[in-house]
Amino acid sequence: MTALVIAEHDNASLKGSTLNTIAAAAQCGSDVHVLVAGHQCAAVAAAAAQIAGVGKVLVADAPQFEHGLAENVAAQVLAIASAYTHILAPATAFGKNIAPRVAAKLDVSQISEITKVDAPDTFERPIYAGNAIATVQSSDAIKVITVRTTGFDAAGTGGSAATENLTPVADAGKSAFVSREFAKSDRPELTAAKIIVSGGRGMGSGENFKILEPLADKLGAAMGASRAAVDAGYVPNDWQVGQTGKIVAPTLYIAVGISGAIQHLAGMKDSKTIVAINKDPEAPIFGVADYGLVADLFEAVPALIKELG
Repeated sequence: MTALVIAEHDNASLKGSTLNTIAAAAQCGSDVHVLVAGHQCAAVAAAAAQIAGVGKVLVADAPQFEHGLAENVAAQVLAIASAYTHILAPATAFGKNIAPRVAAKLDVSQISEITKVDAPDTFERPIYAGNAIATVQSSDAIKVITVRTTGFDAAGTGGSAATENLTPVADAGKSAFVSREFAKSDRPELTAAKIIVSGGRGMGSGENFKILEPLADKLGAAMGASRAAVDAGYVPNDWQVGQTGKIVAPTLYIAVGISGAIQHLAGMKDSKTIVAINKDPEAPIFGVADYGLVADLFEAVPALIKELG
């Protein structure tokens, strides 16, 4: 059995999500190959070749892959799909855009957001906002899978895989890259941060989120929010943590004024240590928190900042 991982990258470096996906792929098959489809992406291919467990890196280097357009990347995957028993992509916006197209063209059922590999044909994935775990067995000849990256430790380095250049497929001509706007921030990116400070509806307003900024700055943390805070217009959409937002698993997650709705817990319950500050002692967030403080956040947060010096 051989597994193919579709690498997520920016033509200069691999995204961390690819390392978690490679770890999952290693449990699916005896051999792991990585597809790097991009433009002027030699550095990415070299980095992929150094990942432990990778047997071969396949490089499709052409202008039509520069921006990761799903139609073109999916076509490249399909061109080599018959050689693999498993095709895996991270369950990020990138992977979720490509994997369904591949599964549909192969006429197989996609297995989404796996968190564990029980056997090469059996996988576990969360359902009902993480309240239950489904065990899924597939008899498809080629299994198309997306990987919830928080479920697998990142693959390490130390490999020395061979690199093979592929003949790039032609531009599908179905879409075109227009522009990309990046959110600028001095803080870490939310899904990659080791520490996250999140606020909820209890913050009361967008202006009050500024109370959390000194805490995040002292800890070198990213800032997040519950859907309730986002829907209320307190903070931007890209701060949202939860089932319909970003799935995170930092070393430390500090939830301030967050009640702990099921949808939010689904996005952060795999955090290594969870600290909750809420004035309601019955708030569901305390059910998953390692440390809970029943207090008024407007008094507790400044006191915590002061203690941190």
